[in-house]
Amino acid sequence: MPLQVRRIYDSANPQDGFRVLVDRLWPRGISKERAAIDRWLKEIAPSNELRTWFGHRSDRFSDFTNRYVSELEGNPAIEELLGIVHSNPTVTLLYGAKDDTINHANVLAHYLDR
Repeated sequence: MPLQVRRIYDSANPQDGFRVLVDRLWPRGISKERAAIDRWLKEIAPSNELRTWFGHRSDRFSDFTNRYVSELEGNPAIEELLGIVHSNPTVTLLYGAKDDTINHANVLAHYLDR
């Protein structure tokens, strides 16, 4: 199951395969054409409360990860995402955060890999 994680602000390329935007909010400054997404699965993103609390603070990332995984455990959208992953040779999870390490898309990718 090749699964990639990339910023939506990076140019799309054919190696991305099926592109899934996993942010709850549409990324600023990106047109739908430039985004070149196949599916926007905003329901898989962290809740508004968790996203706001986290604020992309590195000191909260460990707690954020645990809380987000707990949200994923009860999230019906995970089944849709798993269906996408299993029916496509390559899937790229797209996110808008500036930090390419401390973000929910990486947490989600690790969750799907287990």
